[in-house]
Amino acid sequence: MVDENIKLLNISEACALLGLIDKKNNKILTHTLRYWEKEFKQLKPKILNGRRYYTQENIKVAKKIVYLLKEQGLTIMGAKKLMNDNLKKLDDESLISVKAEYYKKQIKNKSRNILNKLKKLNG
Repeated sequence: MVDENIKLLNISEACALLGLIDKKNNKILTHTLRYWEKEFKQLKPKILNGRRYYTQENIKVAKKIVYLLKEQGLTIMGAKKLMNDNLKKLDDESLISVKAEYYKKQIKNKSRNILNKLKKLNG
């Protein structure tokens, strides 16, 4: 039974949220997310009536994968290793860690969203 309070996204909605869209033809790249499910054991959507649905926790995991692959330029194998280590071994004091950069970006995005909402309320 699925908790009614949990917002579930279908695969197209999840891909759009993650920015998995072909820039040339605006097509949603659902195959990418399905492939990542096979490669990353942490990404396990709920399957209901043969369809994939993603929880907010699934989206957080997928955002980490997008960050590691698309923004940090890691290979699938490199990203898998970091995901399997839960990003805990990356906190090297002499270097800016991937973990710190990831959370910094998350905070920046949330702050931007809050500011946009405040502007709409005041506007």
